[in-house]
Amino acid sequence: MSDELPTATGVRPGGPDSGTEHELLDLAEENIEQATLWGEAWKTLRQNPIFLTGGVIAVLMTLIAFFPGLFAGGVDPRDCDLTDARQWPSAAHWFGTDLQGCDYYANVIHGARISLSIGLLSVLGTMVLAVILGTLAGYFGGLTDSLLSRFTDIFYGVPLLLGAMILLTVTEERSVFTVALALSIFGWMTAMRLVRSSVITVKSADFVAAAQALAATTQQILTRHIMPNAISPVVSFMTIAMGGFIASEATLTFLGIGLQAPEISWGLQINVGQSRFSSAPYLVFFPALFLSLTVMAFMLMGDALRDALDPDRS
Repeated sequence: MSDELPTATGVRPGGPDSGTEHELLDLAEENIEQATLWGEAWKTLRQNPIFLTGGVIAVLMTLIAFFPGLFAGGVDPRDCDLTDARQWPSAAHWFGTDLQGCDYYANVIHGARISLSIGLLSVLGTMVLAVILGTLAGYFGGLTDSLLSRFTDIFYGVPLLLGAMILLTVTEERSVFTVALALSIFGWMTAMRLVRSSVITVKSADFVAAAQALAATTQQILTRHIMPNAISPVVSFMTIAMGGFIASEATLTFLGIGLQAPEISWGLQINVGQSRFSSAPYLVFFPALFLSLTVMAFMLMGDALRDALDPDRS
């Protein structure tokens, strides 16, 4: 009769199933740790007045973009009367009227949709490029990392606005999609570096080694274990970048290189109003105010989110 006592699981210590069991525990611990990180971050953000202030403004602007007719009281921004041109703000026209006699409040409200749409599309395009290139460079390393890093350096040599200006200058049609595409093409490099750095750190973790020991494919490792854990710093950066892209679109349009009439955007309104600033400053003030509040909202949210996701925060 054997003197060895069976274990509680019926498997001897150090048996063939022991390693697999530890690997599964590592994977479970990784999922718990990631959930805890986001849970603690959300708990912190709910008590952060900076995040709440930015969030309220961002939600309000998003609602205005989705339902402009509701906030504009059903007034058509293109319903104009030249006899009412350049009227100062009044009870009949809260923000006054523009050069064509259109209700300026309705125009500013409807301008939110274009500006936020370009910001959102630019962020999505940037995220796709940054996550794909950054993950490949960080995970495979070696020659792949060197080639992608040098490719990134080439784009780093072209400033965002300059690159977008060059691309839009040779573009026949300047629509929401072409402006967002131009901003994405020349705005993904910093996010790519963040993804690459995070992937290099994450790929040496125990749970990645456990997934490899369980014969997980490269695609499974990247999509299930690497990306979810490496995306945190990029999320906060993209929130800040959202405000930057909105401001960049307004700058391009103000310079006459972005969107063109009959589109309605804050940049176009500022561009048209700046020539009449001395006699009708409200034509610049109101769209600039909405633009500044929107950019500030996403900047505040991004800063608060970055601090909340920082594992070394106090």
